[in-house]
Amino acid sequence: METEAMRFASIVLVLWLIAGAVAAAQRGYYTGPVENCNQVATIAVTIVAGPLNYLGMNPKIACQTPKPSK
Repeated sequence: METEAMRFASIVLVLWLIAGAVAAAQRGYYTGPVENCNQVATIAVTIVAGPLNYLGMNPKIACQTPKPSK
């Protein structure tokens, strides 16, 4: 019984992440080079959000990377 529940949870997780990856592709996030951490974070959050993207969620992340010292 426990392995069936784990198997079901694993399948749901994989399908969830696939839905997020498809949503990111539909938004064109994979079409060009990733230029900054904002793009990486937005892609990652979109994938993790999974099917919630189709319910109107449009996650965008803004981050700043530290500048090197002179």
